[in-house]
Amino acid sequence: MSCLGHAFSPSDMDARQPKVTEDSSTKQGGDVAVDAELAKAITSRRFHPSAISPETWEGYIFSDVEIRIKESTDLYGAVLWPSAMVLGHFLETNQDKFNLAHKNVIELGAGTGLVTIVSSLLGAKVTSTDLPDVLGNLQYNVTCNTKGRCKYIPVVTELIWGQNVAEHFPCATHHFDYILAADVVYAHPYLNELMDTFDYLCQDGTQILWAMRFRLDPENSFVDRFQQHFHLEELYDLPSLSIKLYRAWRKDKRTKDHKEAAA
Repeated sequence: MSCLGHAFSPSDMDARQPKVTEDSSTKQGGDVAVDAELAKAITSRRFHPSAISPETWEGYIFSDVEIRIKESTDLYGAVLWPSAMVLGHFLETNQDKFNLAHKNVIELGAGTGLVTIVSSLLGAKVTSTDLPDVLGNLQYNVTCNTKGRCKYIPVVTELIWGQNVAEHFPCATHHFDYILAADVVYAHPYLNELMDTFDYLCQDGTQILWAMRFRLDPENSFVDRFQQHFHLEELYDLPSLSIKLYRAWRKDKRTKDHKEAAA
């Protein structure tokens, strides 16, 4: 696998990807035709290599460049899930309202690194985090797809939800404009720790952009609990992919404390 793909011309993109005009403030699930067209635009970003390669990789088109992602099928977190494509698509097509250029961004559960790579290509200063056993493959993908292409070199680092987060990211020196997360909520035993990590990292002025695939009840329960701490806005509802994309921001702590005391 070559570390760097090649840049695509606008004509290449026109041939590969349908054009969709989107309003990020509008829920997409109410119109079946909109859902189908948007889902098609998102999934069409993926392509397969045209020739047999000694290494297995998946290809994606974002920011007019070819991104090659190496997966590791023996690690659950090193497989690319569709929510990452949804979030990457949203970031690229909504730069007028969510401009990542020069912004401090952290991705939780970065997995294979697609969202980190897209964010870096869009000009963000990205900290890409995941569990220790995923970092090797994550670093490989991030380095191969961003080297020489991005204004800021993304940082790949370990983050175990709920453990020593304040030591790794002290509030006095670390403030993130955006927290990005794709498919981090599913039936795993660390949902409480994930909630604590969101709660710690999301400061005043921080926005969370979070894509999730609904599978079982834990996803619905987590969303209900999440809304106790954060304002939540639904940006995409894609029933055909069973994926929703949310924007969230911190509730006023004084208001939250008052409601808890009243209860």
